[in-house]
Amino acid sequence: MATDGVLVLSNGVGYGIVVGIGAFFALLMLAITYLQNCYTSYSTHQAEEFNTASRSVKPGLIAAGIVSSWTWSATLLTSSTFAYTYGISGPMWYGAMGTWQILLFALIAIKIKSSAPGAHTFPEIVLARHGKIAHLTYLFYGWATNMLVGACLVLGGSQVVGALSGVNVYAACFLIPLVVAAYVIVGGLRSTFIADYTHTVILFISIFVFGFSIYSTNPSVGSPSRFYDLLIKASANMPIDGNHEGSYLTFKSNGGLVFAVDLFVAGFSTVWLDQAYWQRAIASRPETSVKAYIFGGIAWYGIPFGFATAMGLGCAALTSADSFPTYPNALSPAQVGAGLSSPATAIALLGKGGAGLMLLLLFMAVTSSTSAELIAVSSLLTFDVYKTYIKPRATSSELVRVSHYGIILYALVLAAFCCILNAASINLTWLLTVLGIIVGGASMPVGFILLWSRMSTIAVLLSPWIGFFSGLIAWFVVTHLRSGVINVETTGDATNAVAGNVTSWGTGLVTAVLLSFCVPWKFECVDEEHVARANKINGVSGTGTATPVLPVGEKENAEAGADKEIQAIEPPSDVLPDTLVKTGNEVVDFLEASHIEPMDPAEVKRATRLAVGFNSLFLVVAILFVPFLLFGGEWIFPRKMFVGWCVVSFMWVWCSMIICVIWPVVESWGTIWRIARGVVGSGG
Repeated sequence: MATDGVLVLSNGVGYGIVVGIGAFFALLMLAITYLQNCYTSYSTHQAEEFNTASRSVKPGLIAAGIVSSWTWSATLLTSSTFAYTYGISGPMWYGAMGTWQILLFALIAIKIKSSAPGAHTFPEIVLARHGKIAHLTYLFYGWATNMLVGACLVLGGSQVVGALSGVNVYAACFLIPLVVAAYVIVGGLRSTFIADYTHTVILFISIFVFGFSIYSTNPSVGSPSRFYDLLIKASANMPIDGNHEGSYLTFKSNGGLVFAVDLFVAGFSTVWLDQAYWQRAIASRPETSVKAYIFGGIAWYGIPFGFATAMGLGCAALTSADSFPTYPNALSPAQVGAGLSSPATAIALLGKGGAGLMLLLLFMAVTSSTSAELIAVSSLLTFDVYKTYIKPRATSSELVRVSHYGIILYALVLAAFCCILNAASINLTWLLTVLGIIVGGASMPVGFILLWSRMSTIAVLLSPWIGFFSGLIAWFVVTHLRSGVINVETTGDATNAVAGNVTSWGTGLVTAVLLSFCVPWKFECVDEEHVARANKINGVSGTGTATPVLPVGEKENAEAGADKEIQAIEPPSDVLPDTLVKTGNEVVDFLEASHIEPMDPAEVKRATRLAVGFNSLFLVVAILFVPFLLFGGEWIFPRKMFVGWCVVSFMWVWCSMIICVIWPVVESWGTIWRIARGVVGSGG
């Protein structure tokens, strides 16, 4: 990767941020976990607490965790790249497509809480509904998604760390996941929420510093009006091919629209198939899970919209400034593909300080998202491999130990995978562009398993593979026809990739529907152990009798074990790590038994109406009406409209900060105060 002009920091700064801050967070999580275990009823020695945070996390912290998990390095780097590449439409397309995936997932969150409240992972739900072959299929797609998402995070972050500070990219590929693994092992899922919150605070501080610099204090820009003048100049000197009159200030961008479609499919794949998002829904309180996803979506929208508008367009505006790192030349295609548009803007605005702040910002984004991936994969290994196929009656402490091993294993495998991709000259933009081709075929079927009662087992089994192979064929054929050769560069072309993305996602969707109608057969099992597991996932007490599992959401599921109520006990104030409670014929953790009741049906109806209404409103306004009105109008923004656009984008960042930084503190003030009193009391 070419680093001319962008390499402004020393190796020591790069390694200091990667290793030093990682060590700081490991120590911080160790202290917080110790306080939690001492002064609350939650213990990280219990599998339920370690992997699901005891299903008790409040909506503000869930929203902050969603924002942190969905704020990849791509959110900051690729959104800015597409603002630089396609103009003002890039940030809005990126924000709209990414946000809609989170809002749609609110519907799945409702179904988890109402129909599968005892689940730990989404393949567990597949196993209960459609058997072991289907379980293995979606376990594979879950792992594949986590590997690709993890690669987007770690490889993108490592390449930028290397470009800015000269840190060896291969060393960074190992250091980043391993330092994150250190604090995830200490505190489990709840620690990732707390770390996410801390990361998010630093992230917003950094965004505000860059925003105030470009809109008010920097001598080269300093105001939205001056920003407008510089973009007019950039449009004349570096016109964008495919944009109306080559302008950065128009929504009429053919390339931007193609990119939006790619992102639409990739977003479905990286949310609906990512165990990290299912885990956040599982960890949330039933009555507030939908609220958390709606507020999380609103808050996340502001980050790519506000950040990329300032930093991506800022890269084009500042290319002619003496402070630009590659002045008088623009960034090379390789540098743009590696996501260096926003780091170049940071250097142009604040010099070495800007580069250091950008490196810190990216490290926060990468580590917070990577922590979610680590705990997600460890849960898949723990509950879908070890507990399902190796030791079904494993104790809580054994499951926690397996989770620890899974975190380390995934960190090492992910690091090696990123090194291979880097050696093959694959970058963040390529990964994000083609991700939907590889796993998109399974994204809609996995949602239908919960959302559509008519989904048949044959459809569950076949539609992901049909979508996958159809997408591959379309991708390679279109690439060969348009580019004449198939290599890394041509397969990563957005127009070539969109054919594979749409085919993979669309074929998976269509075949799931058609096969469900044509072959409506559903898996049935009379094995007592399987029925007991399914009843547990469905929130039904006891093992029941050996009867087939009923479709999700049907009333019979809630009634099948009504005569085997949980013989719950109130936990003492000093709940021991392996406190147990009798539930029918099983012995489980107290925290597990106390958080698996299905969501109240009346609350389900209210939450569903809210989620459907909000999704419909967002689709009509943010994805269809506003973007396509601006696209079809072929307007070039006048000065006043652009100034208003900048103001709205920056105000949205402030709203996001209130949701992610202030709200979690307000809602958890009681717990914070109780721990503080406990510390002071014990000290006295």
